Amino acid sequence: MITSSDIDKYISTYPKEVQEKLNLIRKIAHEIAPNTEEKISYGVPTVVLNGKYLVYFAGFKKHISIYPVTESIEKSIKEISDYRTGKGTLQFPLDKPLPMPLIREIIQLLKKENEKRTARD
Repeated sequence: MITSSDIDKYISTYPKEVQEKLNLIRKIAHEIAPNTEEKISYGVPTVVLNGKYLVYFAGFKKHISIYPVTESIEKSIKEISDYRTGKGTLQFPLDKPLPMPLIREIIQLLKKENEKRTARD
């Protein structure tokens, strides 16, 4: 079983300023959904709620990504277009502050979508 220490190990491979940003996204996910677990999925940190993904986040050379960003989330939050680079993925440049209100809003909407998926199953 993959544990939070594996997420710590993943994050530790990045420079300190990137680690801080990754840990901030991690912290926000746990604040919004306190009863979560963590694992590495698709090679990146994943916060899991109700046995299903809540949010994936990852570090890269020049940006941090979070995903998935669903079509319904894209339609409801206009600012997403500033960070959208691929289907369902947002990239936040490392040379700029993280847009914390936007990230919080996205994770809150992902939580609602997670709860709907869980209720269907």
